[in-house]
Amino acid sequence: MKITFAFSLLFTLFTTFLHAQDDVKIYKYEALFDRLHAPNDQVTVVNFWATWCAPCVEELPAFMAVNEQHKDNPRFKMLLVSLDRPKAMEKITAFLQEHHITAEVVLLDDNKRNNIWIPAINKDWGGNIPITVFYKNGKQIVFKGNQMTQYELEDYVNDLLEE
Repeated sequence: MKITFAFSLLFTLFTTFLHAQDDVKIYKYEALFDRLHAPNDQVTVVNFWATWCAPCVEELPAFMAVNEQHKDNPRFKMLLVSLDRPKAMEKITAFLQEHHITAEVVLLDDNKRNNIWIPAINKDWGGNIPITVFYKNGKQIVFKGNQMTQYELEDYVNDLLEE
């Protein structure tokens, strides 16, 4: 019995590591905007981050914990939008594997346009990261600047899912 349990635990850990995302899609802002505002029956947590941003990296375990809690809920989606440069794709995929990132990650490739898309996400956003935006049914509900704790994130997600 102990051997079966140990094997099961190891298998779960191993498959979790295998499922870290290594296929990062590159989005232009318009495609991301359309995706975020598509009518659906979901609560979507969107986190803007980068591998070079220390506060972003610090909060990722909280995001992965909440993503794990809700991964089987069809009304929940987590999307991590990397603001790293597309030429750093190899670094990004290695980072995702190393940090066991299981949420969907996309890379936003619109930095050549002087970040004119930033106020389109939220008029109060100056471009600092990390930023987390909560959408429900394709409408922005909450815009949260700065780092989030796991408890803050859980509270927002649970409240929006209960509505």
